[in-house]
Amino acid sequence: MKNNSDGSKNTFQIGRRQFMKICGLGGGASLLSLALPREKAHAAADIEALLLSCMDYRLLDEIERFMSFEELRDKYDHFILAGASLGAVTDKYPAWNQTFWAHVDLAIQLHKINKVMVLDHRDCGAYRLILGEDFVKDRAKETAIHTKTLKELRRQINEKYPEMEVELLLMDLDGKIETIA
Repeated sequence: MKNNSDGSKNTFQIGRRQFMKICGLGGGASLLSLALPREKAHAAADIEALLLSCMDYRLLDEIERFMSFEELRDKYDHFILAGASLGAVTDKYPAWNQTFWAHVDLAIQLHKINKVMVLDHRDCGAYRLILGEDFVKDRAKETAIHTKTLKELRRQINEKYPEMEVELLLMDLDGKIETIA
């Protein structure tokens, strides 16, 4: 969009002939997605959870699929932090801890969340860099370190918000998720 001299904004517009030409070339669906408004406004009561996940780009599609499968599409706040649970509890980056808690507080105030979902993943570079060990070589050891860190974050959340439900999850790179009890 461009600003006009009067401060108004130009919207994306094409003529019918141009539209039909683009449709004929297979671009109609893309254009329609731009032209048709999506209803995205939800009331705060519709937001059920805060999801904490890692910043790893390899899993963004899998996370979206999982949240849709859980019937939470457009019903959660998403906070991304390197290492997910580790980023929230590590002493190495104390500002990350503060930022996580500030987001939880805001999600409670703004959206009345009643659940925090913490989604770690295997082969996590943040775990490797922060803890100085490559856990991916030993699956049992990798599971144990994620379990320990996830449970520590749950303990801290429960200490601060005793009524908050906390769900702990560990994702494989193929998108398979296991629940950590």
